[in-house]
Parts: sequence; C-alpha cells; structure tokens
Amino acid sequence: MNIRSLTRGDGVVIGAAVLLFIASFLSLTGAPDCSGPYAKYCEAQDYSSINAWDALSTLMSVYLAGVIGAAIVVLSRALPQPRKVAGLDLGQFGVALTVFAAWTAFWTLIDANSAGAGLIIGLIAALVLAGGAVAGPLVPALKPALIGAPKPQAAPYGAGPNPGYGYPGAQQQAGGYGYPGAQQQPQAGQTHGQQVPAEATAGGAAGAAPAAGGAPEFAPFWFAVPVARPLYGEDGSPSPIAELAPGTWYLAVEQRGQALIAQTQDGRRGVLQDTTGIQRG
Repeated sequence: MNIRSLTRGDGVVIGAAVLLFIASFLSLTGAPDCSGPYAKYCEAQDYSSINAWDALSTLMSVYLAGVIGAAIVVLSRALPQPRKVAGLDLGQFGVALTVFAAWTAFWTLIDANSAGAGLIIGLIAALVLAGGAVAGPLVPALKPALIGAPKPQAAPYGAGPNPGYGYPGAQQQAGGYGYPGAQQQPQAGQTHGQQVPAEATAGGAAGAAPAAGGAPEFAPFWFAVPVARPLYGEDGSPSPIAELAPGTWYLAVEQRGQALIAQTQDGRRGVLQDTTGIQRG
C-alpha cells in the first residue's frame, strides 16, 4: 500500500468523511413548534439530544455508509493492483456507496419536519464526499499527488561499505549494467595494475571505436518517477505487475520506443509506459 499514490481528490474524500462522522454526533432534529395541544408532549421529549446513533437506519444508510465508502475508495487507489468485490472493481463499489449515502441524506432531510445540525452538515458532507469520489479521477485539478514526492538523494560514489541495491552510488559487481557507482574499467595503458605499451593501447582503442555515424547503443541507467506509476508485464498484459513509487531508484535495462523496460529491487521486470518527468540518476 502506497499512500504517495493518493491524489487531491482522495484528500477531499478523506476530509468529507471526517466531517460526516462528526455530524453523526450532532442533533438530527431542531426545536419543534410546541405551541398548541401537543405542547406537553414536546416538553416531555428532549429533541436536541437525538443524533444519528439513536436512529440505526439513518446511521447505517447515511453516516456509516458514507464513511465506509470513503475508506473503500481511498484503499482501492492506494493498492498497487485493483481488487474486485462481487465482480465490481473495489473503487467503483466505494463510489457507489458514497453516492447512495448522499442520495439517502438528501431525502432524509426533505422528510424531516425540523432538521438539526446533524442532518444539514451530514448532507453537505455526503454531497462533497460523493462529488470527490466521482470527480477525483476525472477533474485535472484533483489529479495531482496529495503528498509531494521527495527528491531522491543519490549517494556519493563509494559511500559506505555496501550501500546496497536501489540507488546510484551502490557498490556493484564489475561487468554489470553500468550502474552509477559501479567499478571503473581500467584506463588506457593499464590492465588491472599492469602497464602496457601506449602503441598497443592506441591501436586497440582505434580498432574498437564504433563507426562514425552509427546509432548509439542503449546504456542502462537509474531513474526515479515523480509520482506513483504502474509497471506492466512484458507480455502486454493490461494488469500491472508492480507499482513504481516516488523516492526510490529503479534500473532501466532496455528502451522500447517511448517506453522503458524497468527492473525493480526484487528483480521483477516490466514495461513503464509513462516516462514523462522521470529523474535520471
């Protein structure tokens, strides 16, 4: 579960759910008109103390339904892979629950003879909740990440005895992919500490030089993503096999058009289709 994948729309959903939960403790009814023959019944009943927790049907169909729907929406968007409930996507099920809560809150308020703060604030919170759940993936202003991605810090070359796999500066085995921080190849005139004639070195370099104008070969490199992005299988499967999280370095081992073949820390490889804004190590 990656909370950095949450968006501003998810923030609206969370805030509205908190407000809806608070409204459940407020009075559902206002002060009734106690004039007339029913005054003695009004005086015997304290209407100001009745809240949603005293009315089970209202509590479950409006307040808890909205809070549970918000939790499902946020959870579905924080998971790396989609989940299904009764054939429906988990996120779609949560959105439907928030819309149901807003619909019920509206008609409950219409049916009330005297609405209290609990019903009024509950309706407002339910409407905002349903709107955030529906519009979150659609409105551009609600799509940016809720929590800004930290800028990855590349460790200096050779820092520590073994910084480990996952970012530039880690000690790698010689002959690897050319990770940042990998052991350097011997320079011209040296082979593992032994001197060789300069003429032989120059001749070998000239013979190994690529032909002028040839297409450069792809060199693996480290990169980090600005926001969480899915990693798809190389077989073209539409379901992601992993999610790349901001603040972590990943290895690009191959390029396919505009896409990259990326390798995660646990060795899985997949296709990163959206490469805009990535930071190279």
